[in-house]
Amino acid sequence: MFKLAKIIAALGVVAMTLALLHGFISGDFFADGGTLLENPWGIVSLVDLYVGFILFSMWIAVREEKVAVAALWIAGMMVFGFLTGAVYTLVALLRSGDKLDVLMLGARHARS
Repeated sequence: MFKLAKIIAALGVVAMTLALLHGFISGDFFADGGTLLENPWGIVSLVDLYVGFILFSMWIAVREEKVAVAALWIAGMMVFGFLTGAVYTLVALLRSGDKLDVLMLGARHARS
């Protein structure tokens, strides 16, 4: 399970990096964003995305013992989206030693 999860997280990092590069190189962030906000499904997509960011950020907040570290990761989520989420997941997987409790709770696993 952990090997597959690491592969998926790494692929997520690559996919998000390429997608963001494509968007910034080929698109106009402000013009395209305005168009997105004019479309009801664009608004639904943004709400869906930010609910996901918030839920994922809750996991970060639980795992990280230092508030400043958690705040930096969460700020990254809000700015760079799931590129940050994929990097965070990959780092968490690599540091977990293939132990589910360490993966889910980070350094806090010893206190649970």
